[in-house]
Amino acid sequence: MSCPPDAPAPAPPAPSRWSAATPCGRAARVGAIAALAGLLVACGVPLCPFAIVTRHPCPGCGLTRATLALAQGRVAEALHFHPLSPIMAPLVIAAIAYNAAVYVKDGRIAATEAVQGAWVTRLGVALAVLMVTVWVARFLGAFGGPVPV
Repeated sequence: MSCPPDAPAPAPPAPSRWSAATPCGRAARVGAIAALAGLLVACGVPLCPFAIVTRHPCPGCGLTRATLALAQGRVAEALHFHPLSPIMAPLVIAAIAYNAAVYVKDGRIAATEAVQGAWVTRLGVALAVLMVTVWVARFLGAFGGPVPV
């Protein structure tokens, strides 16, 4: 018994303009996430899971408020919220912006993982140690004590 020849497979439908398969769709998703995050920050909703669960500040607590203060030119207030904000805010903003741009352009998630090298690792470890050191120092009363949660 002979099988009939295979018919050519139908072409898959073209993706919707707003699907994650297109740059427009990915840009819309990034925009929606940014709008939601902005709304939560504007409404004063705490975004830190550590602080929500433990009612204690995490090593990065205060950085969002410090970044907003820096954006408005209130450096003293930013340093009160988190003493490392002038260093951490630009780094975090750059990483988020780079990841968002690569995601919209290429569809890759976590693009900064491709940035590797000994200096990146050393910088990351140094910043993590610095963040934890400031966190502990704040619990001991330094830098105005722990930031309110």
